[in-house]
Formats: sequence, structure tokens, C-alpha cells
Amino acid sequence: MAIKKSKIFLGSLIVLVLIVGAAAGYTWLSLTWSFSSGERAGYVQKFSHKGWLCKTWEGELAMVPVPGSIPEKFMFSVRSDAVAGQINHSMGKRVSLHYEQHKGVPTSCFGETEYYVTGIIVNE
Repeated sequence: MAIKKSKIFLGSLIVLVLIVGAAAGYTWLSLTWSFSSGERAGYVQKFSHKGWLCKTWEGELAMVPVPGSIPEKFMFSVRSDAVAGQINHSMGKRVSLHYEQHKGVPTSCFGETEYYVTGIIVNE
């Protein structure tokens, strides 16, 4: 009887380790493999460090294709504190943001959007 309970416990433990490993592997893959990448230009109009448990940098870029037209908004997240500092320093200036799109990230702990900014160029 004790051997049977031991085997059930060991089997349950192996299944639990496999599930946790698969979830960790999927999270790692979704954060390292980029679906697309590109650049967007405009003016950063909102940028904040927010969250209850997982603090993330979230921003909004106003893209104005033609002066006088209604700007399109590009919502983005930043994982790097160095890039976040550069964005904070360039508020109010026209910038080009280099981003990578990561689809299927399992939690908002890594960012609220699927667009992660990895670099910034200030267009003066």
C-alpha cells in the first residue's frame, strides 16, 4: 500500500514538473522569438511605470502622418530600464521607436501590449 502511494506521488510530481517546465519554456519562447519588428515615428505623449505587482513601462506614441490630421496612437511596452530612461529624456521631441512584436506572451507581467520597444532615435 505504501509503495502504491509512493508511485502515485512520484508520478504526480513528474507531471507537475513537466507542466511547469512546459509553461516556462513557452514563456521563454514567446519573449525571445519575435513575430515582427519595425519602426514607428511620432511623439511620445504618455509614458509611465505602472502595475501592482509587476511594474512595467507603458507608453503611447502619437503618429501624425500629415500636419493637421488626427494622430494614430501606437501603444507599446518597454522592458529595458535604459531604453525607458532614453524615452523619458526625449518626451516632447519627435522620435523613432524600434520595436519587436511578441505574440502570445502568457501574462501582462512582461508588458500590457505585444509591442516591445528595444531602441529609440531622437529626430531633431
